Amino acid sequence: MPLIPEEPQIHESVPGPRATPAAGRTAPTPRPVPGPGPRPAPPRGAPASSARPGKPGPAAPSRGPVPAPPVQRTDSPQPPVAPTGTAAGPQLQLIPAPAGGAVDAADEAVDLLLDSGRPPGEILVLTTGENHPWATHELSFGAASYWAQQDAADDVFYADAGAERVTGRPVVVVAVNAVNAVNAVNDGNAANDDATARALPAALARAGALLIVCGDPERINAVLGAHA
Repeated sequence: MPLIPEEPQIHESVPGPRATPAAGRTAPTPRPVPGPGPRPAPPRGAPASSARPGKPGPAAPSRGPVPAPPVQRTDSPQPPVAPTGTAAGPQLQLIPAPAGGAVDAADEAVDLLLDSGRPPGEILVLTTGENHPWATHELSFGAASYWAQQDAADDVFYADAGAERVTGRPVVVVAVNAVNAVNAVNDGNAANDDATARALPAALARAGALLIVCGDPERINAVLGAHA
């Protein structure tokens, strides 16, 4: 399951402006596509229905029974699709980043998703190497309180990609980072490769609508090709 930026299923965006460069990053991070999500609330005072009012004038005479309309109408807007993915699977996006900057890229992707209106409880962030700092902090208070936050589903949840208790969410962001600082420089040992090869298919299965992978595209494709 190679993830190649030029393939149709990968949707990379043009890099946007950044307030401050992420630590360990050598180039700006492309802005992720927010993906399918909830429709924004109508402005205050707007009518509840968006249907256009009917044309004024006398009522048309009855024409008898009217046949049922077709299943889909191309001349009228269709309701939004719920963020549960499609039969073809979730939307995929690859954000190039070195192993030492993959977590920073994932954090930026989350910020952009939240700014686009995605509810925090719909976002799951996974790391293939070291835990995200948030996960490390919350685990210091005990596993019970940590996993309770996943079950509450009222905020972004961060977890190890290999954790079996992780449940799916509409949006999954994967940071293909290194196990430790040494591997962040020499990212290429068998442990990191195996973790990445296991994490990406599992993350794809957990993503309902959108999967974002932050990492080195060449390394990711090499690992997936070797484990195909």
